[in-house]
Amino acid sequence: MDTSSTKKRMLLILELLYKTTDESHPVSTVEIMDYLAGKGFQIDRKTLRSDLRLLISMGYDIVVVKSSPNKYFWGERTFEIPELKMLLDAVSSARFISETKSKRLTKKIMSLAGMQQREQLKRHVRAIGKTKADNKGLYYIIDTITEAINRKKKISFQYTEYNGRKEKILRNDGEVYILSPYVLYWNEDYYYVLGYSDKRETVTAFRIDRMKTPKIMEEDAVPKPEGFDVSAYSNKVFQMFGGEETTVELECDTSLMKYVIDRFGIDVETEELSEDKFLAKVPVDLSPTFYGWVFQFGGGIRIIGPEEAVGAYKEMVDKAR
Repeated sequence: MDTSSTKKRMLLILELLYKTTDESHPVSTVEIMDYLAGKGFQIDRKTLRSDLRLLISMGYDIVVVKSSPNKYFWGERTFEIPELKMLLDAVSSARFISETKSKRLTKKIMSLAGMQQREQLKRHVRAIGKTKADNKGLYYIIDTITEAINRKKKISFQYTEYNGRKEKILRNDGEVYILSPYVLYWNEDYYYVLGYSDKRETVTAFRIDRMKTPKIMEEDAVPKPEGFDVSAYSNKVFQMFGGEETTVELECDTSLMKYVIDRFGIDVETEELSEDKFLAKVPVDLSPTFYGWVFQFGGGIRIIGPEEAVGAYKEMVDKAR
């Protein structure tokens, strides 16, 4: 048998083991030979054993189960089932990934498991929701921004929103935004680019699923402000963009401590006021989004200072009546 046929035969063995086997589902020598015969390769046990020894010597993690006949399965995989499950859940719940892209990514992630493991995963894959982003050029946008970050260049783009008829339109009559991108990050089911805005003259964030036709400019990006920390910035604003930064005092029910920690981190400054109340001091941007977060707890979290924040919150609630 010529060299090319031998190579093809060994690739078929690898394919069979990788795609269909695991520790609980090995294949026997006879099953491998039958599979190869179906592909046009008639070989004996001696040749198969030689092929398998060669593949193992080359570093492929093929495990031999001594029996009569011997059985074989693919050993350690790049990802364990729980890891693949987490990746699948992340893809299905991420709103910034379109429905079409989510299905393609799900298929690719599933291919990393063996056949039996894929069947297990299929039973637990969440249905892809209809609240997915509809930006078909998402991958292009991510690729463009990543290249700009690596090259330390500014980007220009237009930003979209929806009108009252649910039609996607360009914000501010098609205004072109200029940004020095620093990092891409995922927050609250959406993907953002964080960078320095020429117009606002400060660091700000834009949702990438709302960006249209970003282009890399020849102009060098504005360097990150001295002492700027991406993690600190994202922890501070979480999704409360566009307001004035200040330290707010919150009087909270003790039962809501978990939500305060979830939102502001384990290092949030707190003080016990009584058996069922505690005080939290949190640095945030004063914005409708922050006030909306407080409102959802139905009085379980109260803004008690500064007066500016208290007044603005009351005004927003009054307008909502």
